[in-house]
Amino acid sequence: MAWLPGHLPPPAPVRLVHGDYRLDNVILQASEPKVLAVLDWELSTLGDPLADFTYHLMQWHMPTTEAGAGTGTLVGLDLGSLGIPQLPAYVEAYVTRTGLDPRPYLSVYLAYNFFRLAAILQGIVGRVRDGTATNENAPARAAMVRPLAAKAWEFAWQAGAA
Repeated sequence: MAWLPGHLPPPAPVRLVHGDYRLDNVILQASEPKVLAVLDWELSTLGDPLADFTYHLMQWHMPTTEAGAGTGTLVGLDLGSLGIPQLPAYVEAYVTRTGLDPRPYLSVYLAYNFFRLAAILQGIVGRVRDGTATNENAPARAAMVRPLAAKAWEFAWQAGAA
């Protein structure tokens, strides 16, 4: 928490951002690599499109858990057989299409997003503790807090944290 605010990337142009942009929130064409719809817009706002895009990139690095905990991961999957590009090619396609390049600060963006998700899940764990959680899968989220925080620190370390 202390390291991140002092190491943020320079501001990107403000754009409409989804806030929860990930493969779980898109409907894809079954016969070709085409997005038909993006769902779950309740977190949308104006903000940094690179933070939004790199949130989406977390799935290429998402820790796995025995419980699953509802967090999608591409780690260990045969991406080619699924029609999903390798991360460098995917990022390159984004840069080509948008002119926005997260690569110089990719580790910082990923540290931020993994920390953000760990904090969100910690809030869910608090609701479980307090008896106010409404989702029956909420208790399984507790297993993801430490792995997500560890992944955030891994990316922070790659970006120069000590």
